[in-house]
Amino acid sequence: MPVPAVVPRFRGDAKIEWTDHEYREPGAGELRLRIAANAICGTDRHEYYDGSPIVPGHEAAGIVADAGPGTTTAPGTRGVVYLMDFCGECRSCRVGATNQCFAKRGDVGQNTDGGYGPYAVVHESNFFPIGDELDLATATMLLDVMGTSSHALGRAQRIRPDIESIFVAGAGPIGLGLLVMAKVRFGTDFPVFVSDVSNWRRTFAESLGAVSFAADDRDGIIAAGADMSFDSSGRQAARELALAASSRRGGLICVGHGEGLSLDVSRDLIAPERAVMGSEYFRYDELPENLELLRAQTDYIGKVITHRLPVSELSNAFELFFSGQTGKVVITQEIG
Repeated sequence: MPVPAVVPRFRGDAKIEWTDHEYREPGAGELRLRIAANAICGTDRHEYYDGSPIVPGHEAAGIVADAGPGTTTAPGTRGVVYLMDFCGECRSCRVGATNQCFAKRGDVGQNTDGGYGPYAVVHESNFFPIGDELDLATATMLLDVMGTSSHALGRAQRIRPDIESIFVAGAGPIGLGLLVMAKVRFGTDFPVFVSDVSNWRRTFAESLGAVSFAADDRDGIIAAGADMSFDSSGRQAARELALAASSRRGGLICVGHGEGLSLDVSRDLIAPERAVMGSEYFRYDELPENLELLRAQTDYIGKVITHRLPVSELSNAFELFFSGQTGKVVITQEIG
């Protein structure tokens, strides 16, 4: 049966109102989840300031409340929601590249109701069970923080298998994810250089093991001599500095959407044999390995979460997040 609920409506101009809503029962192959947590993402800025016709939130974790026909996931199963509602049948999906699906059915929290509401109806194929060991707020780390960042690191290793250090432009949640996942994957002594315009974020990155630079410290960043660079800021100036900062046989992995990139092909690419590569979200089949890493490194990775606030404080949470003085902010809901 449909479930009535009260949900947040993003009206634009940083206004969130609460209105009545009805969640349909799950159809064939679908699950209706009771949402326990959703992490705020920088891309939520669009919904927050411009408004949204649906309930946003694309870093969700919850518990299966109801299962539709043809599903095998039992009610009560705990897990996280993979953003991209991939088809499972196209050329990309057949080789596991679900983040590059040619017939994507939608994006949870971006064009279908997401994790800031009390429920979400999702296809079983993009629900990932996590077991009972982790609390669901911490489990949201499996998504953008771990998933997107770890996928980008894997892309970098295709260019530079002998990678020994990295530079990250931008110390927002994705930049912090690149930092912690590099430490988890390559070792606590692995050098990670980070830049940001915010003193707070640079200090926070240092507490997680980074060597930080002001965003305009070109000489210091280039002198650090990182093998590979990543841009999580989406800023053209940051991308161009990051490319210049990578060593020979290195390159730039663009993770943050945003502005463009201008380069001199001979100087920046051919002579040093550098590469420029994009990295979009992550593959669903990367979740099991990241779950094991999160279980093994819960305390360290969990430090990226600086604030956990109840959904009743959603407006305050967004103001706090966009102040630039937080790590990841997670919205929590009581689920009984």
